[in-house]
Amino acid sequence: MNTIQKKIFTLTSVIVVIMMGIWIALSLYIRQTHDQYNEILQRYLVLNEANEDSQTLITELNNYLYDPTPANMRKIEDSESAILSMESQIWELGHVENEFELVNYIHLMDSLMATVQRSISLADQEDSEAAFREFSEATRIANYISDTKTSLVETEIETYDVVYRGIIARSTEVNRFGIWLILLLTFTLMMFSYMLSRSITRPINQLTEAANTLSLGDFEKVVTVHSNDEFSFLAKTFNRMRLNINNLILEIQKQAELEKELQDNKILLHESQFRSLQSQINPHFLFNTLNTISKKAYLEGSQETSDMLVNVADLLRYNLKSLDRSVTLMEEVAILDRYMAIQKARYTERLIFLKDIDDTLLDSRIPALTLQPIIENAIIHSVETREEGGKVTFRIKNDRDFIRIEIEDDGPGIAQETSDRLLDGSYVSKEGHSTGIGFINVVKRMQLFYDSDDLIQIESKLGLGTVIRLFIPKQRGVSEHV
Repeated sequence: MNTIQKKIFTLTSVIVVIMMGIWIALSLYIRQTHDQYNEILQRYLVLNEANEDSQTLITELNNYLYDPTPANMRKIEDSESAILSMESQIWELGHVENEFELVNYIHLMDSLMATVQRSISLADQEDSEAAFREFSEATRIANYISDTKTSLVETEIETYDVVYRGIIARSTEVNRFGIWLILLLTFTLMMFSYMLSRSITRPINQLTEAANTLSLGDFEKVVTVHSNDEFSFLAKTFNRMRLNINNLILEIQKQAELEKELQDNKILLHESQFRSLQSQINPHFLFNTLNTISKKAYLEGSQETSDMLVNVADLLRYNLKSLDRSVTLMEEVAILDRYMAIQKARYTERLIFLKDIDDTLLDSRIPALTLQPIIENAIIHSVETREEGGKVTFRIKNDRDFIRIEIEDDGPGIAQETSDRLLDGSYVSKEGHSTGIGFINVVKRMQLFYDSDDLIQIESKLGLGTVIRLFIPKQRGVSEHV
């Protein structure tokens, strides 16, 4: 596979090779030119150094003639040694053009050293006049050496004029060649870069276009990338993803249809459950109530009997309404008061009913006929079964995100196993209720209404009574019908 990394590496390698070639060529040319310059400069430096050594020898001789000390003598000897050393280097500068002048230049240096020795010898013999004549002769020879050096330098310049012009011409050609080479290299790199970028951007554009088409819901377009790199593999992967998404959407549609059918069936089931609960009206309570009213009418005046009849009528009217509705806590509490008035008339002093209600919470909505079955269940267990009667306490309190409703009785209590079975719906109560709706039905309706299974708690100990707590969620936008 010709990967993108390999393409980039190839382009980089080509650039590096070209740059290395240019660098090597320029380095060789610069080195050659540098060697030529060094050779010519070295010739000038040798001639100049020889001329300086001759001048230095004259200076040292003058010092010796005025002060013939061993130190000054050693300086003269050092200068002569330097001139002898320079002679061997000067011989190497010879060529056809400067042979005569070069030989004359070396002979002058030998004459200079011979004249210096004669001047020293005469000075040692204390012939000062003859010594200074030789000194003057040495000075004249040194000046002639300087003139000869100038002539040699001019000869060198004339000799190497062609070399100078050749170096200048080559420099001009190299500059021109460098400009063309830079232009060619720039064009080549631009072409390579364009081809490389096109090999990368064209598949990306194809994939982008395919992704836009896919986002519009068209899953039929096949992505084809004509390359032998990662983009070809990416296009194949994209096509597989397209097919998988299409299959997934089809599965989701089928699943949505099944869920819709299940939801419709669930709604029908809820309606059937509500209708079933609504149809469970037990006439036993009606008979007991009417019997109680007849006894009260016999024993007391008609006013209390009239109130009893009003309470019974309102209670029956409320209970016979559709169960698939929500009501406010205020409505539930109001109908509960009528129900407790009837039960108070029935059980007289045997029934003690206490209320502790936060009136600010009564606008919340709950399923209809939620409180009465639980209160009735508490009365059955704590009052009806005991001769001394019992006490039922009803509370509505604020509990953070919930409204806590408590129904507490001082009855015989409920076993833990029975509490668990009541909450999971597996317990079947044998007691009759005025509405035909027992505790199990209240639990189920709460679960359906709030779509939660942990809104009811039972706290009970045998012999110590029972507390049933309902937790009503706050701020729940509930419609009129459940």
